[in-house]
Amino acid sequence: MKARTRTRHRVRQWLLRALALGVLVMLAWGFVWEPGRLVERDYAIALPHWTPACDGLRLDVIADTHTGSPRNGLDHLDRVVQRLQASDSDAVLMAGDYVILSVFLGKYVPPEIIATHLKPLTARKQVYAVLGNHDWWKDGPRVRKALEGAGVVVLQNQAREVSVQHGCRFWIAGIGDLLEGSPDIAGTLAQVRDAAPVIALTHEPDLFARIPDTVALTIAGHTHGGQIDPRLFRDDPGRFVRGSHFLKGYLVDGDRQLFVSPGIGTSILPMRIGVPPEISRLTLRSAADSP
Repeated sequence: MKARTRTRHRVRQWLLRALALGVLVMLAWGFVWEPGRLVERDYAIALPHWTPACDGLRLDVIADTHTGSPRNGLDHLDRVVQRLQASDSDAVLMAGDYVILSVFLGKYVPPEIIATHLKPLTARKQVYAVLGNHDWWKDGPRVRKALEGAGVVVLQNQAREVSVQHGCRFWIAGIGDLLEGSPDIAGTLAQVRDAAPVIALTHEPDLFARIPDTVALTIAGHTHGGQIDPRLFRDDPGRFVRGSHFLKGYLVDGDRQLFVSPGIGTSILPMRIGVPPEISRLTLRSAADSP
């Protein structure tokens, strides 16, 4: 009897130690390793409202750089810029939140300094951006001025015609952030002067519910993919869920298409598990020409 008791006690001790070790590994992964990573992921997307003239268009998408969050300083931003410079993409889209309002153990970095580190990118690529809620909380006009001073085209309820090589022409409709940016969807799309395809760029993906289905693709950020793998929760991967904090990647709602960047930095809790910082590489094609 005593031997059985001792055996059970030892097993319990080993289980507790294994559990403690697992927790330590998870914390080290989530707080130290993963926030400092940088992955590049390719997405091939077939769009109903796309022109064959722009088949194969490649766009690099980043969001929520939040420079100054833990494991995500200016050196990490430089890594992002170097990867974007080396890419064969036709343009770079940035979906907001370049500064941080508050994150545990983080340090605020002024937008003027962030913009300086973006200059090597704008010297080689067309870069288009919208502002996010953190940017507005930390003085949106100041953030916009800094980015524009570095050569970034910042769109606030504005549409811009974009031309790239091989005769591809499309529009980017930069729509204000749903939380803080006073979005004007109708007014922005009214600036589109012809039938060329439209990409809507915004920060908060919930705005997608109000985007008309004539827009070829909506691109957003904000969620950071939940900073923890959304498959641990109820959200159905690949499907738009309004109000979700765990959206990431390519999502659909009927015939409408949405892409949500998992982001680069962190906010509130400086932790990522299963959602590493990501540069998303989108290759766009017409659904009519896709198998």
